[in-house]
Amino acid sequence: MPKAPSPTSAPKGQMMAVVTTGNGGYDKLDYRPVPIPQPGPGEVLLQVLAAGMNNTEINTRLGWYSSSVTTDTSGQADAQETRAEDKDDGGWNGATPFPIIQGTDCCGRVVALGQGVDAALMGTRALVRACMRPNGYEVMDNIWMASDFDGAFAQFVKVPASEVFPVSCDWSDAELATIPCAYGTAENMLHRAGLSPDDTVLVTGASGGVGSATVQLARRRGARVIAITSPSKADLIRDLGADQVLSRDADLVATLGEMSVSLVVDNVAGPGFPTMLKLLKRGGRYVSSGAIAGPMVSLDMRDMYLKDIRLIGTTAWDAPVFANLIAYIEAGEIRPLLAKTFPLSEIVTAQKEFLQKSHVGNFVLIPPAP
Repeated sequence: MPKAPSPTSAPKGQMMAVVTTGNGGYDKLDYRPVPIPQPGPGEVLLQVLAAGMNNTEINTRLGWYSSSVTTDTSGQADAQETRAEDKDDGGWNGATPFPIIQGTDCCGRVVALGQGVDAALMGTRALVRACMRPNGYEVMDNIWMASDFDGAFAQFVKVPASEVFPVSCDWSDAELATIPCAYGTAENMLHRAGLSPDDTVLVTGASGGVGSATVQLARRRGARVIAITSPSKADLIRDLGADQVLSRDADLVATLGEMSVSLVVDNVAGPGFPTMLKLLKRGGRYVSSGAIAGPMVSLDMRDMYLKDIRLIGTTAWDAPVFANLIAYIEAGEIRPLLAKTFPLSEIVTAQKEFLQKSHVGNFVLIPPAP
């Protein structure tokens, strides 16, 4: 039997990290020194080169996933700034294990290996698959870096070696850090919904991280893409490949007609949800992984069952998704949308600007060099 690879020495001492101390406002984001994690068997340590920022980090801090929250992210942000309240069910899998280092998106370099890890990973630049399926892909059980265990808002992060995907391309570290959560979520929705070149797909919130990724990935699959965004961002969304761009204030039924699209990719939800079902053809599919305009919606069951519509929820990523993204990057089939970078220490400034929703694409945080 071949001998398992020996572990490599990890840096010792402390690193700088943003520690989220509980549900609440921006005061819960504590930039401070913490011990450098040490990789165990089957794990690797990465130096974080760049860490993307998403709605989910803000939602987790706010406890937005709690069933007690019925407002959109901005409304919950205002409420938590005024009167912070812990949410026992505020995380993706119940209670968030505070204090926690958030940061779902990691572009890093492997700097240490735990026992049994392939030595070929050492020194590689890689992306981390943030959604992990510890019990296999036959069940939907999943855990998430930065929601269930410490993530990438730090100088170093440790993860299972199975979740590290080396990537060879000429993108910058910050550009790579825009990919994991937004593009993984978008690719997962399109994969789960079975998008094909025969489809016409409507993408709401098309200028956000997931929305802009969905436009690119849907065009890559050959579908006709109708995107919804604000007028000021319309040209950028057309440049990504949208065949038609409509204002978020448009009368969609009057413009497109009932039963005009075969797939709706909707991470907006809120008051606009009933219109989405009106737009779907018979046998159409509605897929979602978020609800930035509010989680509570009005559903006319007749629109669903009389038209044989499928409602598809997506949180757990399917097996091909992340490997697909690496292949698309290396083949030059998608491009990053890097809106802005911030030093890790300026996370509060970054999150405040993020919530203004005036950008297209993704914000990325850059940790200090060790």
